[in-house]
Amino acid sequence: MKKYKTKEKKVSLSSYLLRYKYGIFAYIFVNLLGGAGTVLQTIFFAKAIEQITLLMFKEAIITLFVIAGIVLVKRLSWYLSNIIYQKYSNIIMAELNLDLAKQAFKLNSKTYADHETGKFVQRIVTDPERVVSNLADLIDLIAESITSLVMIIYIAVLNIYIGLAISIIVLVCMIIEKIRRNRNRKNKFNMRRKNDRIYSLTTEIVRSEKDIKSLGLEDRLSEISKEYYVEYKKATYNFAVKDMNLWSLRNLIIEFFGVLLLVAGVYMIDISILTLATFMIIYSSKNNLSSLVWGIGKIMDVFLEVKICSDRMFSLFDNNCFVCERFGEVHLENVKGKIEFKNVKYAFVEYEQTDENKYLTKKELLAQKNKKRKIENVNKIFENLSFKIEPNTTVAFVGKSGSGKSTILNLMSKMYEVDGGEVLIDDVNINDLDKETLRRSISLVNQFPYIFDMTIKENLLLAKKDATDEEIQDVIEKSSLKDFVSTLKKGVDTKVGESGIKLSGGQKQRLAIARALLRNSPIIIFDESTSSLDNFAQNDIKKSIDEMKGRSTIVIVAHRLSTIRNVDKIFFLDGGKIEAIGTFDELFKNNANFKDMFYAEELN
Repeated sequence: MKKYKTKEKKVSLSSYLLRYKYGIFAYIFVNLLGGAGTVLQTIFFAKAIEQITLLMFKEAIITLFVIAGIVLVKRLSWYLSNIIYQKYSNIIMAELNLDLAKQAFKLNSKTYADHETGKFVQRIVTDPERVVSNLADLIDLIAESITSLVMIIYIAVLNIYIGLAISIIVLVCMIIEKIRRNRNRKNKFNMRRKNDRIYSLTTEIVRSEKDIKSLGLEDRLSEISKEYYVEYKKATYNFAVKDMNLWSLRNLIIEFFGVLLLVAGVYMIDISILTLATFMIIYSSKNNLSSLVWGIGKIMDVFLEVKICSDRMFSLFDNNCFVCERFGEVHLENVKGKIEFKNVKYAFVEYEQTDENKYLTKKELLAQKNKKRKIENVNKIFENLSFKIEPNTTVAFVGKSGSGKSTILNLMSKMYEVDGGEVLIDDVNINDLDKETLRRSISLVNQFPYIFDMTIKENLLLAKKDATDEEIQDVIEKSSLKDFVSTLKKGVDTKVGESGIKLSGGQKQRLAIARALLRNSPIIIFDESTSSLDNFAQNDIKKSIDEMKGRSTIVIVAHRLSTIRNVDKIFFLDGGKIEAIGTFDELFKNNANFKDMFYAEELN
């Protein structure tokens, strides 16, 4: 399996399995014990047949009792293996899920923007389950294959000619299995990729159910879903047909050999090379040939599945595929809230879509080793952006859509990283600050905030777990949620549903604002955070922000110019550049574009 180096450790599937090596060893042991029981059962059964044909009935009865004891031990061992599997599979799966989820938190925002949601959810939730279940299947298959191999060796001991013929058939079938596995490698990964697309689209449909219905998008999204499913079905069908062709060829060879074995056995009995009892034992055990070939083929399939899932999971730890956030080591105890951009450059770069985990042969890997992703489009946002925001001031960024307002906030909060220049907080490069300083110092209220499937109070306690009831009531009042909460039977203990589905857009934003107010960070960023509020609630929020003035650095991106009349300074953006700076009155008086934007808003 691939290993990806992180700052702390090398992460691989083996590191998780080694933690429970004794439990896994016990699972393997009891499975092999069950397999040994199957071998012994067959051998003693052969002995019983021989004793019966020789009219040794008393000895045959004793042998049959021995067989009954073997069956009991075999079944007990398989029962114990299931108990061990249930115990350790759940533990290993839970640890994989948790560590992958933790790693997902480390990825930067642009990584999430560059990939479909399904890629992350499948890697964190589905692939660990597939890995664990397939590893259990792998152990079972190996035990069964060893059992079949021992039985074939036993047949060879009984008759060397039949044993040699079986060995040749096994070799031919293994060559077919090798060809089948090589064909399946890319086809299987292609199926998984198309399944990711379906998962992503389904997730989006569930989350945006109201918008879909309100805009009448059901038919169109049904068409898109159908297209995705058709593509997946085609990939699945092609995989199944190609796989079935080789499976059928292999099975035909085995079945044909069974007929030849019957003919050869009759001939050998006729010329007294083989006894009838021995032939009955050999012929009754011929299924071990198909079991061995089938088992080895399945082992190849399971190894491939485990490799695909493992590489997909641990690619989250590969910074070349999924870029992580990077932090420095400078810790600031008391952040004042000064912000400065120095000659900042930033561009959105779109790459040609490639599969970071595409399955290649060694030859193909060597050919691809130095190949880089092709840049399809570069959209320059800022070329040389510079400005300062003094501590405990309230500023706003305004401008037309696409002027770079939200990008500034993302750079300011280190959701995006600059391509050139510096972003400074309290005169320290934001890239040099440690994670604790950065996260503790900045609160961001987005235009479309995410509300968790919890109660109102629990959503607020996420921001400050030890907040008192008085603090919660205070931020609820300041964010204009008080009237709404008072109408609820359970008040702040009311569950709001997944993504806050039971709340209106404005109520979601008010709750997000209350969450930010509760954190009381030195820097609070509002990204169009009053866009869904009515005029009354908007005025209440303006008052709350005004009350915070002088205690935190407040940065606002506003679509409505009327909401930023009282800020200390406005940065007016146009085409990624700061066209003008001043108070609302100064810009209204001196800047024609700002005045036109204000009048256009008033007319609407």
